[in-house]
Amino acid sequence: MNRPLEGLLVLEFCQFLAGPSAGLKLADLGARVIKIERPQTGDACRALSIKNLFVDEDSLLFHTINRNKESYTADLKNPQDLEKLKKLIAKADVMTHNFRPGVMEKIGLDYVRVQQINPKIIYGMVTGYGNEGPWKNKPGQDLLVQSVSGLTFLSGVDTDGPVPFGLSVSDIMCGNHLVQGIMAALIKRAKTNKSVLVEVSLLESILDVQFEVITTYLNDGGKLPDRSGAKGSAHAYLSAPYGMYETKDGYIAMAMGNLPNICAIINCDITDLYVEAGSAFENRDKLIVRLAETFKQENTGNWVNLLESNGIWCAEVLNYQTATALSTYKNLNIEQQIDLDGVKSIKTTVSPIRLNQRKLFAKKAAPKLGFDTESINREFEIK
Repeated sequence: MNRPLEGLLVLEFCQFLAGPSAGLKLADLGARVIKIERPQTGDACRALSIKNLFVDEDSLLFHTINRNKESYTADLKNPQDLEKLKKLIAKADVMTHNFRPGVMEKIGLDYVRVQQINPKIIYGMVTGYGNEGPWKNKPGQDLLVQSVSGLTFLSGVDTDGPVPFGLSVSDIMCGNHLVQGIMAALIKRAKTNKSVLVEVSLLESILDVQFEVITTYLNDGGKLPDRSGAKGSAHAYLSAPYGMYETKDGYIAMAMGNLPNICAIINCDITDLYVEAGSAFENRDKLIVRLAETFKQENTGNWVNLLESNGIWCAEVLNYQTATALSTYKNLNIEQQIDLDGVKSIKTTVSPIRLNQRKLFAKKAAPKLGFDTESINREFEIK
């Protein structure tokens, strides 16, 4: 299957997660992505592990983010290597980097000078807090960005302190936003035949993820999120029954719904707490506690069957072990196996995008450091 970005050449001057995750998505869509890495050590993510898991000397995390890419080593401080890179840039369609502001200017690969090398380049730049301003040189690390964005006061209950999100959500969303910007820039270039600068930052991305609740805050007299005092509440701004409830043998998740109807179905008396529609939020905590008492009386499967048969939105709460055993999970072809060297392999996820009803399975594993340098030099006649 021909993929829509085949023939597109992307140079990735990025490390860790945000920029490389954008390159991953572009590669899955068919782009040729060449990672520009420092000699000997390469992308710092090669040594950054989750649960201390490594495969062939590189972290499993690196393998997860960098499939379908090539590796080209170059010392950006070496004038000869820099000249080689400029020859590559002249041939590229897209260039991305996540250096701190000012670094590319010192090297001579900032947007203005890259435009002189390649007037049609799409130049993508990832920063932590923007390319200007007092925080421009602060480290753009996911947990730190979560901490200054307000995100950590959306989860948990009102007696908790800040609760960080259990994923590198700032990095992941910033990578998604970079891909969106690059796609839009490619369309713009097709119309104008000119280069486009695409800028994204971790802080702006994680603030954008919160656009619903920040808009509420901005238009609600500056009132802070009101996390529930009841265990299981899943949203600081939504009323009962929204949340998760312990059952006799597990947990059930309840989405939005008509509270009186739900309570009639599960035989839960709330007449003293629910007077009119606004009561669902005003008495949210007491209602959640009342519902929780009822849900503990039966098994999860019984509740799900009863509620779903009456058109109520709910679901059993699963862990990875039970979630990946679902027939739905298997039918969606969410997993793929990537061979590394003919002996070792890793299992990972597949791009969630289907094109003409076909999944975008990976062609190759993450590259060994510098593996493609010589072949790329020969291909582009770089000496």
